[in-house]
Amino acid sequence: MNHLQQQFSNQQFSNEYQLVNGVAMHTENPDNFHIPPNVIKRHVSPGQFVELRIDSPRFSVHEDAAQKCTCPSCNGELSKPILRHDHPASLVPLPKQNIPSRGWGEDFWVKVSERDGDHFRGVVDNLLAEARLHGLNQDVEIIFHEDHILAVHDIHRQELVAEMDGADLKELTQWLAELRRFEL
Repeated sequence: MNHLQQQFSNQQFSNEYQLVNGVAMHTENPDNFHIPPNVIKRHVSPGQFVELRIDSPRFSVHEDAAQKCTCPSCNGELSKPILRHDHPASLVPLPKQNIPSRGWGEDFWVKVSERDGDHFRGVVDNLLAEARLHGLNQDVEIIFHEDHILAVHDIHRQELVAEMDGADLKELTQWLAELRRFEL
């Protein structure tokens, strides 16, 4: 077991919050919830931004919220809202928002600082609205698995492709072709 894997297994968040497995979400809703292919995730390295989600089964929709809402990532139906940060705060500085904690899930950006196999260490790069409930704040280190990666920020597209060898490019091309076939 590598050191990040050990630290990941010891990491806990308050109120039963946990990082959401993007691979599992994609499997449950392949038509709408897309994640980066393995060939992209294999090339994620320190200095790059990835999107994660934290959520808790402990909280549900509040009485004043709609019975169903739309997921900001896939436009699919959810039983409770997911807050979303479109960009890392260090790339697009935003004024502090005063959003009350409601127990919702939250998508956020992390700047990768270390990689060891399929585990990563990174620094949270958003002010999280639900921080009071899960204890995860901006500039705090977090450990995660590549299955938790929901997206790699667009600014890294060329960098990721430039690092690929012929086999990786072929795998990426096949994934893109499958996406197109799926969309038709």
